[in-house]
Order: sequence, then C-alpha cells, then structure tokens
Amino acid sequence: MDVIDWGTAQRVGEMLAGTPPHSGIRAESVRPLAQDFAERVSHYTGLELPAELPALETVDRPRWIAANLSTMRPLMEQMAERLEGGNPSSGASAKRRQGWALGLPEAMRVASGMVLGVQVGALTGMLSQRVLGQYDLAILDPSVTPRLLLVAPNLAQAARSLDVDEQELVSWVTIHEVTHAVQFSGAPWLRGHLAGLLKELIDGLETSVSLSQIFKLTDPSNTRELIERVRRGDLLRLTVGEKRWGLVEQMQATMTLVEGHAEHVMDEIGGDLLPSLPQLRAAMTRRRTSRGLPWRVLERLLGLELKMRQYESGRRFCDAVVAAGGPPALARAWSGPEALPTTAELELPELWLSRMG
Repeated sequence: MDVIDWGTAQRVGEMLAGTPPHSGIRAESVRPLAQDFAERVSHYTGLELPAELPALETVDRPRWIAANLSTMRPLMEQMAERLEGGNPSSGASAKRRQGWALGLPEAMRVASGMVLGVQVGALTGMLSQRVLGQYDLAILDPSVTPRLLLVAPNLAQAARSLDVDEQELVSWVTIHEVTHAVQFSGAPWLRGHLAGLLKELIDGLETSVSLSQIFKLTDPSNTRELIERVRRGDLLRLTVGEKRWGLVEQMQATMTLVEGHAEHVMDEIGGDLLPSLPQLRAAMTRRRTSRGLPWRVLERLLGLELKMRQYESGRRFCDAVVAAGGPPALARAWSGPEALPTTAELELPELWLSRMG
C-alpha cells in the first residue's frame, strides 16, 4: 500500500491550481523551432545533441501536476519507506513495513495517506501557478523518457502581466528547457551522478531526531528565527544528518551549475533570435523578485528561495567563466564529476578557473 494517497494529491493540487485559459499558446507553434534551438545550444556549448529531442508539449496546470506527481512518486515513496525503518529494498524492511501496516487500523492508515496526499498536492498545486516550462527528468529511473513541458496558461499570464511579446517569451523559455536536454545528453554521466547522490542521501536519512533538537528548532517564541533556520536548511540538515550534509551541498552546487548554465545559454542563444531579449530578461528578473508576501514565506519554508538564487549565482559563474576563457572554458565543467564547481568556486569563479588550469 502506498504511503501517500496520490489520488488525493492530484485532486488537491488541481483545486488549488485553478484552470486559467491557455490563450493561443500551442506546442505546434514552437515545436519546429525546438530542433533548431537544440542545434544552436549544442554548437555554443560543445555538448552533443540527444539522439532524439523529447517532443515539446504544452500542458495545463492539472497535467503539469500529474507529470510531477508521477516523477516524485518513486522518490517520495522511497523516502517514506526509509523513514519507516531501513533500506526499502531489503526483505527485512519489507517485513517491517508489513508489520507497521498490520499494526495500524485501516482507517488510520488511510487517514495518514490522505494527510500526506493533501500536503504533496498543496505543494504541487501552488507551484503549478508559477512554473513556465520544465525538462521533466526522472532522475532515479533512466527507463522513463524525459519530457519537455511548456505550461501554457502560465506563459500566457506571464506575457500579459510582464507586458512582453508572448511568442518571444515562449521561445526563450523553450531555449532554457532544451538546454537541459542537451546538458543531460552531452554529459551522460550527469544523471547517474545526481542519482547516486540522491540514493546515498535516501539511504542515510535519520530515522529519529532527538526531542531536544526538535524543541530547540521549533521554539515558538522566535518565529522569525525559526523561518530563517528553515530557509538555511536546518530541518533538512537534521533529517539528513551531519555526516551526509556534504551530499546536499554537492547536489546544490551541481543544480546551481545546471540552472545557471541554462540561464546563460538562453541569453546567448536568444540574443541572436529575439529582438526584445533585454526586455525579456528585465521582466523575468522582476517576476522572480517581486513576489507577494505569501509566496515569499512559502518559498522560504520550502527552500524554493534557494532555487531562485541558483539561477542567479549559476548564471554569474557561467558569465564570468565565458568572459575569462570563452565558451570552451565553460564546456570543461561538463567533462566529468570532478570538474563540477564547488559552492565556493561558484561564488569565486577564478578559483575554479585556476583549478582547471
């Protein structure tokens, strides 16, 4: 029996997401350009094209939620199983899970799954309101074909609210997502590297946290300090444990390069194709920094503020490396895990350039 009620997650997500109109955005309008974008990205980055680029799809918010719940499901179930007691792949763990299930009344097990489903659904429902595009990759399951998704209602809404050309915005976002496809095809070790870090983290999840740690972290007398500690990752650090916190930092640094590189490339490639690129970049920066109070609080609590910083810090790193040594210098970052920049090197690109010789 699943630990999370995924049907509830989908229903709650859809309820919170809403269903605004698509406007005139259709995959057919930009799909013929995707291959050209991929070839330009490959030429600029030196990364090999995928044998076949995933078909570009336009989706509404409910379909985006369904896609992400499907991607999240193996990871969330493994994490839940690990926290219930041991390695999910072991026979002993299976017996423990069976015993745990038999030890709870059916109603309690159903209620627990529904509560978790509501929480996961609420998260994806909120996120579905802001995502413009996504390279949907199942990190832990290489048998799942990646997808290139454009969230049509959000793109239409963003173009109106930012007062930018809708077709140029769609093309620009497509370049970003196509860049991710080229990254993972041109650096075939990258998916396995991230999957290895993630599996190691799951295997090392702490199954218990001392009450003194919890009380210290959740002291209601200082809400501001609590939010700040959550933003810094203290809750995650408690769950992961100090010994494996370095794995989290490695993953964060890798994803900062992945996202920042896509941001850098979308500007470089877009400069040749999109007349209003400066306005697009300025508008996107405003969109990321001018969120209302509820969104800012949510992003801090969920760690999404970190993703916003990844875009900027990763792009600054890539800009600096290219300014110093051109695109071939930046291409070296994709040569293998040992070439990935550390957190310190992302902040000081000259350290990475010096290490790479």
